[in-house]
Amino acid sequence: MSHFRRAYIPGGICFFTVVTLDRTPIFINEERIEAIRCAFRKEKTARSFQVDAIVVLPEHLHCIWRLPEGDADYSSRWREIKKSVSRQISKATNDRNERGVWQRRFWEHVIRDEEDWRRHVDYIHYNPVKHHLVERPGEWRWSSFSKAVNRGWYDESWGAGEPETILGLNCE
Repeated sequence: MSHFRRAYIPGGICFFTVVTLDRTPIFINEERIEAIRCAFRKEKTARSFQVDAIVVLPEHLHCIWRLPEGDADYSSRWREIKKSVSRQISKATNDRNERGVWQRRFWEHVIRDEEDWRRHVDYIHYNPVKHHLVERPGEWRWSSFSKAVNRGWYDESWGAGEPETILGLNCE
């Protein structure tokens, strides 16, 4: 049994990596991506949180959340999101009543400061290029990159080469 400890900080900002079971490429079309969008909307309505940045790739996703003041419970939110997506994608279950969509756990990193936040936002938006899915972040449809451009965080041409801010950063 794992003795993994999570960092729960009320009102915290966290970066997450969530992976499909056996890294199976599940999120490969608009219907599957819509299952994630729907699950996020449902959970954000039930228990508020803000998504600063997100990217969904075929077998994993990365995102940064801001939790409300006094609230540190991201684990329950992820449980509900993963359950909702799983129900929309698969009917079959195993002997533990799991639907075989997600790995059981997820990886989190508490954002420490503005520089750490920026590095992780850049990592998220550059990730489709890193995985050789596109040549530039703006070409990947399932990312918050275009919203970030509209907010003035990036120029549209950003990410044609690996940004210095993420050199050596590996959150897979």
